[in-house]
Amino acid sequence: MSQFISVFDMLKIGVGPSSSHTLGPWRAAQTWIQKIKENKKFDAIDAIKVDLYGSLSLTGKGHATDIAILLGLSEADPEYIPIEDIAIIVDRINTQEEIYFKGGKTVKFPKNSIKFNREFLPFHANGMTFRGFSKGEEISTQTYFSIGGGFIVQENDNLEEEIEINKKNFPYPINRALQLEEYCEKENLQISDIVLKNELELKSEDEIDFELNRIWETMLECMYIGCHTEGKLPGGLNVKRRAFDTHTKLIKDTSYTNPKEWITAIRSTEVKFREILKWVSCFALSVNEVNAALGRVVTAPTNGSAGVIPAVLMYYLVIENHKADFNHIKKFLLVAGEIGSIFKKNATISAAMGGCQAEIGVSSAMAAAALTELLAGTPAQCLSAAEIAMEHHLGMTCDPIGGLVQVPCIERNSMGAIKAIHAAEIALETNPKECLVHLDNVIDTMWETAKDMNKNYKETSEGGLAVTVRLADC
Repeated sequence: MSQFISVFDMLKIGVGPSSSHTLGPWRAAQTWIQKIKENKKFDAIDAIKVDLYGSLSLTGKGHATDIAILLGLSEADPEYIPIEDIAIIVDRINTQEEIYFKGGKTVKFPKNSIKFNREFLPFHANGMTFRGFSKGEEISTQTYFSIGGGFIVQENDNLEEEIEINKKNFPYPINRALQLEEYCEKENLQISDIVLKNELELKSEDEIDFELNRIWETMLECMYIGCHTEGKLPGGLNVKRRAFDTHTKLIKDTSYTNPKEWITAIRSTEVKFREILKWVSCFALSVNEVNAALGRVVTAPTNGSAGVIPAVLMYYLVIENHKADFNHIKKFLLVAGEIGSIFKKNATISAAMGGCQAEIGVSSAMAAAALTELLAGTPAQCLSAAEIAMEHHLGMTCDPIGGLVQVPCIERNSMGAIKAIHAAEIALETNPKECLVHLDNVIDTMWETAKDMNKNYKETSEGGLAVTVRLADC
């Protein structure tokens, strides 16, 4: 049995800097609180302790895992919380050493209530355990695993409550890329058409349009904020925001007052090859600078790789097709989401499991396939574009300096976006029937590479740049 993964599972609105280390733990804390309320244990609990394991412990401080836990326990929602409220809530908890819950209940939460454990739990590299106490007695213990992209599971989850992919539940059950390609050929439909027909089993078309537009508006707002914010990023590396300066040089004296007018303004600028490269880079950098500053982004498929898809989509809107409308945005997001889900089902989108190939590589593949459809590529060419993009990210390690989602993470989004555009162009000039490597082959290879990769290069900050460039040297 395979689990159905919606486009809205792959593209989620949340808060930076990490989907696996911030959004996942945040959701896990929320879920635990909900469970103890359902089990009628919430009122009795007077103390809470949290244990973080493996990668969550090793890079948790830099990834704001502890902050996410505080916010999740406080029952704040990462999708809707005002960004300015985050610091207020966290400062209050740290100062008063108490968690405030909805309804007025408070629980003492001393600063040592979150413990960072270097050991790894067997099931997954990102483990965490929540413990609730009543008068010194432990009355609730739940362990969760953050498996990438904001998804959380428990070790004994058997997906019985998940929607099974089969002909009974969905017109086009998809587990592998080859199945998707066969559906498109048999029905003479584009990838986005097939994906939409499956999504319509869960939501009406109006609901789908509303949610996809909300995702795009969040991406656009994120790019806009990133391109208009200067200064340095938090965390201790003193990384200077670069999108602001690049954007200032590119936009020149063009006038606009909001994100939609901004798109029109960009379309009026010079479009030589170097300027196009700079614009794409600027869009990607802007998103991940917002992400690094705990801003609101769209997990696509992760927070660390959140800049690739909006940058490539924005490229299409401001460079390739000035007449593009929401229908183009809709197709792009539907294709991207489906490609990401195939990677998740057959490999991983967690850097703690597969290195950065699982984040930037997957996001680049998602964007490449989506762009290819908008550029009138066939479904087979779309899958070929995704394969090309991932092929040239195979083996990419995750080695964030100081455990922060900044260096080299931010720049990698720029490179992933450029590779996606290049992959699309190569695929459009290629006969997929003559290709030796199918997308399924490269997904399998990525997973085998992930399993063979030394754990020091899987989001532990114990190898690569994280070791050769120390935080103390910055």
